[in-house]
Amino acid sequence: MSQTTDTLPNRLYSAAQVRELDARLIAAGTPGFELMQRAAHAAWRALRRRWPDAEEITVLAGRGNNAGDGYLIAALAQRAGRQVQVIAVGDPQRLQGDAAQAFSEAQAAGVRMTPWSSGAELRGVLVDALLGTGITGEVREPYASAIRAMNESALPILAVDLPSGLCADTGRLLGEAVRAELTVTFIGLKLGLFTGEGPDRIGALVFDDLQADVQVIEQGEYAALRLSEANLPKLAPRSPTAHKGSFGQVLVIGGDLGTGGAALLTAEAALRCGAGMVTLATRPEHVTASLVRRPEVMCSGVESTYALTGLTGRADVLVIGPGLGQAPWGRSLLSLAPQCRVPQVWDADALNLLATGAVELPGNCLLTPHPGEAARLLGIPVTEIQADRPAAARALAARFDCAVLLKGAGTLIADRDGRLALCDRGHPAMASAGLGDVLAGVAGALLAQGLEPYEAACLSVWLHASAGERLGAAGRGLAAADLIPVVRQLLEEHSPCLN
Repeated sequence: MSQTTDTLPNRLYSAAQVRELDARLIAAGTPGFELMQRAAHAAWRALRRRWPDAEEITVLAGRGNNAGDGYLIAALAQRAGRQVQVIAVGDPQRLQGDAAQAFSEAQAAGVRMTPWSSGAELRGVLVDALLGTGITGEVREPYASAIRAMNESALPILAVDLPSGLCADTGRLLGEAVRAELTVTFIGLKLGLFTGEGPDRIGALVFDDLQADVQVIEQGEYAALRLSEANLPKLAPRSPTAHKGSFGQVLVIGGDLGTGGAALLTAEAALRCGAGMVTLATRPEHVTASLVRRPEVMCSGVESTYALTGLTGRADVLVIGPGLGQAPWGRSLLSLAPQCRVPQVWDADALNLLATGAVELPGNCLLTPHPGEAARLLGIPVTEIQADRPAAARALAARFDCAVLLKGAGTLIADRDGRLALCDRGHPAMASAGLGDVLAGVAGALLAQGLEPYEAACLSVWLHASAGERLGAAGRGLAAADLIPVVRQLLEEHSPCLN
């Protein structure tokens, strides 16, 4: 059954796990060549839907099962009366098993085949059937040259299963990688399609389960859970006798001189997402601005930990870091946080100070780093974080014994128990300052209303990304504060205040 990105399944797999699913299906009675035929038919249907007027098809084939899919697609296109050529980048004589049978079928259909050369003519819709999920190292020649030629051709590209050169497990680019306009993937969704560089390379995504036995699929292990409305945690409806004390007091700590707006955004987001009370501890210079912007937030100007102690004693949740800075004022306020035995969200400069070793993280925390902050926390380059984002999220959760929300394309949520979730919502218009401050406030409000850090991270990032997606339809110029009312609306749609 083919599906669009709005109705994709929620389990995400590694390449090894998908191979295991494939083996299970074959062992359960579905021949491998039949699965290959189903994959080819699914890709051919998707190609015709996307490019109904395409009369020329060029398939670039490697030498594994991915190539077998390509040869069968070529045979289908040939029989449908299209002008088809296969450019064999991998030697067809080295094909084995089902892939060799697919090659024979393309030959029998009369498909024109030529070996790859740097002067090969690419025409029409290109079908990437080069490498598939089997590759783990860097792309080597002649595949690298073929991928470059495809990308430079300006022709539309359909990638079979995943773009060649993209790591199925991490979304890392393995040297050269195809930039597809459409990717048709099979049996199980690969984690690398949704994080790292995956979202920039796959184009539109179509999934086909190849009529797989659901029971066989559900018996297999998976790497991560894709967040959707069906699996998000919910807030309970409110009792008619509820009062402000029923839903926690969030204390936001941050806003050094010059960055006071960050903490104001966090506080407003916490208020709008249902925290019973919100207090902002910030520089005295920002109190007037806070009262003018949002008088419902109790704002206290603090100069030292002494002034902060009374506020932390009344708080049910701390959100610390937005606009905090790394100067003595911010460092002194952060030093008080480990003494507070309440759920906490550490964001922005709280993470940078944590990375220096100047402070210890208390229990029951949620960290919300972007890749640069994650790199400082783990003491490795940002490139290593982005090369394997799932491993980085898990490493942070293990090192700090907490829940972690690793921001970026394909935001990941990990916890100390090994759970991993991914949010594939969002919009490029969200590349704007202050949106992370809003996210921290949303997470703080959900903690105050009873969610555990991992659950609060999952729901907050989905609400935040979905709001950005909705607003991003209007294009550039999205401001962080624009998200807050939309997040509130989405939260009510997801978890109604009343039954």
